[in-house]
Amino acid sequence: MDETSSPTDAAALPPADLSNLLIGLLKTVLYRESDERMWAALLNLQARVRDYVAVLNLELVLDEAEGYAFLKSRAEAASEEAAPRLARLVARRPLSFPVSLLLALLRKKLAEFDAGGGDTRLVLGRDEIAELMRVFLPDGSNEARLMDQIDTLINKVLELGFLHKLKAASGSTSAPASFEVRRILKAFVDAQWLADFDQHLAAYQAQLAAPIALESADE
Repeated sequence: MDETSSPTDAAALPPADLSNLLIGLLKTVLYRESDERMWAALLNLQARVRDYVAVLNLELVLDEAEGYAFLKSRAEAASEEAAPRLARLVARRPLSFPVSLLLALLRKKLAEFDAGGGDTRLVLGRDEIAELMRVFLPDGSNEARLMDQIDTLINKVLELGFLHKLKAASGSTSAPASFEVRRILKAFVDAQWLADFDQHLAAYQAQLAAPIALESADE
């Protein structure tokens, strides 16, 4: 064996790693904390991954600082408008108004948390998430029904991958649920959108002339 070779060189990595990377990225988001081996492989092979997914009209979004990577559909250039459109491999998911509002509030909370310069993980309890939404709900809402609706919203955001439910402490069965706000949310609700947050809230308030239909959160 050549002493100058390294098993961590991209060329030395087994072909299966590239296949596993592509399959994994087509299915879900890759987090550094969840799979450090695959994360290291991605850093080594990212140029090849970008070449492969470009053929599928996708692009790799890789944030080394935040520790996540995912695939998204490439934006269509104006010069390509006349060309036949390729089928979209990564489907867009229409979000209900309540889900969109919760994502916006979580993103704002994440920005405030980052500005504090403390821990890197924003963890919120179920009641804290409910408080974020409560100000936008009609006065006099039935509390039990309200919390059921909040749980429906939280579950939808969990499915979307923007929240991660934390395990209860060992031996604790009655502790309230807590959730980590995934930092990938920053890639979907960007800084420019956040800068216009007050304007967006004004539009939300206009919609709230009628009671907010939280039941539609599972659309």
